[in-house]
Amino acid sequence: MHRFYLPPEECKENTLILTDREAHHALQVLRLREGEKLVVLDGAGQEILCEAQKAEKDQLKLKVLQRNFQPQLPYQITLFQAIPKGKIIETIIQKATELGAFRIVPLLSDRVVTQLDDEGAASKVEKWKQTAIEAIKQCGSPWLPQVDAPVSPKDYLARGEKFELPLIGSLQNDCRHPREYFKTFHNERKRLPKTVSIWIGPEGDFTPAEMNLIKSAGVLPITLGKLVLRSETAAIYSLSVLNYELQSNYA
Repeated sequence: MHRFYLPPEECKENTLILTDREAHHALQVLRLREGEKLVVLDGAGQEILCEAQKAEKDQLKLKVLQRNFQPQLPYQITLFQAIPKGKIIETIIQKATELGAFRIVPLLSDRVVTQLDDEGAASKVEKWKQTAIEAIKQCGSPWLPQVDAPVSPKDYLARGEKFELPLIGSLQNDCRHPREYFKTFHNERKRLPKTVSIWIGPEGDFTPAEMNLIKSAGVLPITLGKLVLRSETAAIYSLSVLNYELQSNYA
């Protein structure tokens, strides 16, 4: 069944309206007809079964048939991702969304090639948010991750945000398998962490100064294996491992 997205504030009534990009996809690409069933995701947990009604100009009215709410995962994973070259960040955002990331924070670290002014950053964020929307439509998740504006590691750490288990992918000798940190956390607090973060560097990794700064903020180094991974591979691998550890233990 085809899936579409509408923000939560547009999903309150018993008649929903697809406009702009979503209406174009429904009417011009999929050529949906009156009476066909479809699903609307609101990105805030709702999966809404609808029936297409008569199309009017560039919009499509939908009749709500059933509303289902899917609770969030019992944990939240935030991905701090240094922005790679080209469009690779879009692939990372897509895959992170499919893997259930709660939040994605693009990083302008020292070795990041892409440099953005405020206007360019705002434009990129809107594009990245659309990438996440397309990803939830593809995978069927009713939860849309938060995509932040790009920020440097130093500026982000100055905010003082805290995570119960902050991690960073590392090739240094002091890194440990993430399972060890989960076991230590559980032994100390008798429960699993509810908020986890993972930092992934760019091509060439974070600089030594950045790595020291991040680790001095209490972020724990984890191994991603003996091989040197591309940034996008490291992100996908890390999220997969963290999800496995958390889901298997929460289950």
